[in-house]
Amino acid sequence: MEQKEILQLKRTAANIRKGIINATCAAGSGHPGGSLSITDVMTYLYFKGMNIDVKNPKMPNRDRFVMSKGHCAPALYSTLAERGFFPKEDLITLRKTDSYLEGHPNMSTVPGVDMSTGSLAHGISVAVGMALAGKMDKMSYRVFVGMGDGELEEGQVWEASMAAAHYKLDNLICFVDYNGLQIDGKITEVMNPEPIADKFVAFGLYVQSIDAHDFNQIEEAVENAKKQKGKPNMIVCHSIKGKGVSFMENQAGWHGVAPKPDERDRALAELDEYIASLE
Repeated sequence: MEQKEILQLKRTAANIRKGIINATCAAGSGHPGGSLSITDVMTYLYFKGMNIDVKNPKMPNRDRFVMSKGHCAPALYSTLAERGFFPKEDLITLRKTDSYLEGHPNMSTVPGVDMSTGSLAHGISVAVGMALAGKMDKMSYRVFVGMGDGELEEGQVWEASMAAAHYKLDNLICFVDYNGLQIDGKITEVMNPEPIADKFVAFGLYVQSIDAHDFNQIEEAVENAKKQKGKPNMIVCHSIKGKGVSFMENQAGWHGVAPKPDERDRALAELDEYIASLE
């Protein structure tokens, strides 16, 4: 990937992070930590990696994205708004009673959302069905899935993985946002899912491990996944919870706590400074 393109993706990701901060602060609730850690993957997918059409969000042969860790709706909403699916100004209505931007993704109200999610592991299970339907209908679309590492504690993840391998769903590309932290602390202390990559290999998936904040690695992994034949794909993304905001990084406490106005201002100032450094 050319440096100019990488810089543009970095600028876009920083703006998406600003949307996450503004939305969760305005709501007074939400999940900024895991939203910030998956932002770079979301940026690559929606601005380069996926076949989508903002003017035709229900295009039959579009690629689909399922946010299986539905509590990270702020990342999905901010990405969709930055891409042009709805006005960025609407992000500050997150979780408001009369807003269409609910706390978890709702495909019935939000343009660009392909599946309503919330209950962990539900998303990857539905994505398996979507990928299987694509195969049966002889459609060329792919289904992309954003998962959390704490989500791997759900048995349904492994049932879905087994089914994906059984049906040879090579049109399924999943990402585990492996930031190592969940709401109660380190995943290795709450319910250790390690070794993550080896387990998915054992279930029959093609597995890659990457730096979740390196756009070249993200692109290479996605392109490798697209070339696979007969195996579903799992990309283990080593990430930093709260990425992009220094006082949020690697802090489990920011899993489900919204920034206060002064914290919002500090975070936005950091992100603006970062954007300026890219010029």
